Amino acid sequence: MTWLVVGLGNPGAEYAATRHNVGQMVVDVLASQYRLKWSTHKSRTDVAAFKIGVGVDAESVIIAKSKSYMNESGGPIKALAAFFKVEPAHIIVLHDELDIPFAAIRSKLGGGDNGHNGLKSLTSAFSTADYYRIRLGIGRPIGQQDPADFVLKPFSSAEKKGQEEFLTRGSEAVESLITKGLGRTQQDFNN
Repeated sequence: MTWLVVGLGNPGAEYAATRHNVGQMVVDVLASQYRLKWSTHKSRTDVAAFKIGVGVDAESVIIAKSKSYMNESGGPIKALAAFFKVEPAHIIVLHDELDIPFAAIRSKLGGGDNGHNGLKSLTSAFSTADYYRIRLGIGRPIGQQDPADFVLKPFSSAEKKGQEEFLTRGSEAVESLITKGLGRTQQDFNN
């Protein structure tokens, strides 16, 4: 069985370190942990593959980052899923979440897009919302800052102190979801 793990974000160096790209940051951590090299796929994505576990119980995992902007990520990810014959029930999407505090992690299956343009694009492309989500908390802006501006800014210096641990925990949540299932992952990570 193959899993597709998608880190949502925007392409380009100017967005790489922004809150909106935290999903891509987590798949970068996975790539680093498993010593993977990214390659370009014809679906307009960067991909890498590895296995979790050993022997007959090993799970094949493809990690991916779309090269299109967040609000257009559905098409490339759907093309990638079709190429590898992965159904939405075996897709895990990592994305930034304004409605939970910085560094909090929540996982779930399905649900609404809560105004997140990446999720909206994926749900539209797949004609279903029934894929797994790992919601990576970035918190809400303080004061009058527009949330659209907030997500396109880098983490604050205080947040950067906990960023590495946060991203590592995000990668551990991916592995847990694949190997232990949703219920156990929610118990262990939905703090």
